Amino acid sequence: MTGSIQTVADLTPRRRDPVIDCGGARLRAQQRHLATVVTISGVIDAANVDCVSNSCRRFILADSSFILDLSGVDCVGAHAVSLLHRIDHDCCAAQVEWALVPSHAVRQALWITDDDAAFPVVGSVYEALGYFADAIVTRRRLLLPLLTKSA
Repeated sequence: MTGSIQTVADLTPRRRDPVIDCGGARLRAQQRHLATVVTISGVIDAANVDCVSNSCRRFILADSSFILDLSGVDCVGAHAVSLLHRIDHDCCAAQVEWALVPSHAVRQALWITDDDAAFPVVGSVYEALGYFADAIVTRRRLLLPLLTKSA
């Protein structure tokens, strides 16, 4: 054990996920019960959009919904919209439901490029998780009549 002071947060059994640095954008991925959440903060521009895109896309898993949390993105270029199109394409190819949590800057970029209705936008990660939970309940209700025995 090192000589560092432990806080209450250090004593929780949850491990810390590493931050991926993409030249001005910081990316963190977490696997939650209902979805994989990729959180990006900082700046997404022409210089780092490929790094951000490649880093994000590797967390799209066939057996888990995907949430892209851009609520901490302060500044975006038009290239960020191409990132969203790539994410959308990869999620569709993997048959994965996904949701986007945009910041004000991301909402403006979507509005400027006329892509504001092209992506599944939600207000928060919590809202997206609720949506995915409701979708699971709905699918189970549809399957239950098929699984019951007829007497």
